Amino acid sequence: MGNTDTKSIFEKIWQSHVVKQIEGHPAVFVIDLMLIHEVTSAQAFKTLEEKGLPVFDSSKLLATIDHSIPTRANRWEIFDEAAKIQVETLRQNCKKYNIPFRDFNQGQGIVHVIGPELGLTQPGMTIVCGDSHTSTHGAFGALAFGIGTSEVGHVLATGCLLQQKPKSMKVEFRGHFRKGVFAKDAILALIGKIGIGGANGHVIEYTGQAIDAMSMEERMTVCNMSIECGARAGLIAPDKTTFAYLKDRPHAPKGEQWSKAIEYWQSLKSDNNCKYDREVIIDLDKLHPVVTWGTNPGQAIQITESVPKLANLPDSEQAVSKAALAYTHLSEGTKIEGTPIDWAFVGSCTNGRIEDLRIVAKVLAGHHIHPQVTMYIVPGSEAVLEQVKQEHLDKVFAEAGAQLRMPGCSMCLGMNDDKVPEGKRCVSSSNRNFQGRQGPGSITHLASPATVAASAIAGKLTSPEQYF
Repeated sequence: MGNTDTKSIFEKIWQSHVVKQIEGHPAVFVIDLMLIHEVTSAQAFKTLEEKGLPVFDSSKLLATIDHSIPTRANRWEIFDEAAKIQVETLRQNCKKYNIPFRDFNQGQGIVHVIGPELGLTQPGMTIVCGDSHTSTHGAFGALAFGIGTSEVGHVLATGCLLQQKPKSMKVEFRGHFRKGVFAKDAILALIGKIGIGGANGHVIEYTGQAIDAMSMEERMTVCNMSIECGARAGLIAPDKTTFAYLKDRPHAPKGEQWSKAIEYWQSLKSDNNCKYDREVIIDLDKLHPVVTWGTNPGQAIQITESVPKLANLPDSEQAVSKAALAYTHLSEGTKIEGTPIDWAFVGSCTNGRIEDLRIVAKVLAGHHIHPQVTMYIVPGSEAVLEQVKQEHLDKVFAEAGAQLRMPGCSMCLGMNDDKVPEGKRCVSSSNRNFQGRQGPGSITHLASPATVAASAIAGKLTSPEQYF
């Protein structure tokens, strides 16, 4: 993994966080920030209680509710008993252990949206959460990854984890986006190329001119989906774009501390000639919008292409692909563009930020969604919702016939009231298209927010290129 002189950004962050390392054992690894939500924390708190342990450092924690809450207007009335218990349990635990908690109307939002918004996510940090899409925070040059519930307990009690060191992988996005093609298309293209296990056991560092040109919100989209190709984490070296985004955020360093922070953050880049275990190049110059056709994010093609023929796929993928086609009711060799849809969803920790919603408004303006389509637009946080109203995007959505909902994970996963009905087909800006992910028997096509909006207008999978 490189020699003693040259190190990748991952190496630098890793080495500065190892408390103790015994040969042949996992490292004792310090965690700078843990985000907590209602679904994966209850058991961890229960363990603390049973063992009579205090919380190690509540200032390194932030909790919110996002996964199982409703997104309708009267969302504080939770009808689902299990969800109600999860939310109330987190409230009580945060009170008991003095943990900062963002409740309804108090800055609530999806964990991976509010962390960056508040300036809690910073370069060089280690960040964890009981949620696989924690890799989102890697966009800031942080080493961020999802952990299990028992590990959430470890961090609560000790501020550390036991970690095996992952391998490293470099992904270079070359070239520039065509009009109507976005960060979501780039990451889907990568997963489509290397497959859902293509980065197993690796931390991906994203590089290249396309990454340099991306906004922070686009970088978050890319890092968010690192987990979908098996990566442990994804990260991008911090630069002027990162610093500009963080400046003056509530928890960002201030005054003299800011100058010191910048000095340190600027050192967080991979040295020339550092070694990676694997390198991949994706050329974006000719990329069209990408959509998925199957039941995992690796089953992705450009919207101009046809569903693959099983005979043309590697032997190892044929059985899974055959089952996927049976589930999605698609036929091999048919064009993906023009597939009729019933639902459209924009939101999630992948694409529920203000820039995503501005793009959707740009496409929807002056148009109306197809009478056969139900469209949900769900901001990633209360701050994003506030911005939507300030910019009058809510009016654009209403005039187009789309429903603007309250913040939460919503239709990304069938864990709350927002579900795609059985047998119905949804084009979604979320991160996973597993069987039943958006509701039992639902069919999901992953796409960029622009593709979701264009498809909602047409009533079928459609390229948004004409709108740009």
